[in-house]
Amino acid sequence: MTFWESVILGLAQGLSEFLPISSSGHLALLEHFFGIDEDRVLFFAALLHLGTLFSIFFVYYKEIGALLRELGAVFADIFTGRGPRVNANETRRLGFMILVATVPTALVGLLLRDVFSRLYGSLIAVGAGLLITGGMMFVSERAGRGERDLSDARFCHAFLIGAMQSIALCPGISRSGATITGGLAVGMKRELAVRFAFLISIPSVLGAILLEAPDAFAAGVESAVLPTLAAGVVVSMLSGFFAIKTMIRVVSIGKLRYFSFYTWALGAAVIAYALFL
Repeated sequence: MTFWESVILGLAQGLSEFLPISSSGHLALLEHFFGIDEDRVLFFAALLHLGTLFSIFFVYYKEIGALLRELGAVFADIFTGRGPRVNANETRRLGFMILVATVPTALVGLLLRDVFSRLYGSLIAVGAGLLITGGMMFVSERAGRGERDLSDARFCHAFLIGAMQSIALCPGISRSGATITGGLAVGMKRELAVRFAFLISIPSVLGAILLEAPDAFAAGVESAVLPTLAAGVVVSMLSGFFAIKTMIRVVSIGKLRYFSFYTWALGAAVIAYALFL
């Protein structure tokens, strides 16, 4: 893999992880056209996920810090016999909702990991996923402006959004698009839908890194290419930061439909390419 291929892959990962256009779909397409064997870039893929994870930390560092402090308070309450006190405050409630949202994603990911891995190598599957992503964005754009804030949201809503996130394990289906659609569908305020979507991606991305780590380390990497890989990771982190900020703005003003047109066009082009070329 060349320096510029690393940078392009990093840019695609950073932008498409948070913009509703599917990072898995774009990376699969780029690897196909660059002629890169997926098994040879497992370590790099794990690093790219780590780069986008840093993007979330940079944007939501205050919320993440508060959640970590509240996690310590939960353990203290449990050890002193007071119980988890799920609704003790808004931050603790948010933390438990993130935990609930993670359950369906973890179950689907563990049980169907091999199925999704096979789909990743199919351009037809990637194209179909992009078409589905476009449909979700178009539907969510039609959703009314929700008034549900965190105190009104229920744990069943968090589970539903997590189930939407599990759908995004299919290549071509956007994680951010699916989870934001889920949040808007249960009536969340637009700002909350975006914030919750990105926060619940943290355990999901961490889980993906942990699952990829054994194979990634087994595949190994030559020390000579580490600077090239580092460039891609830095680009993924910076572009991810930009993409999160962009999504916050786009969802707040109700312009998600523009991403529908892009993913529909790309999905149709990918399917046509796979069938006729």
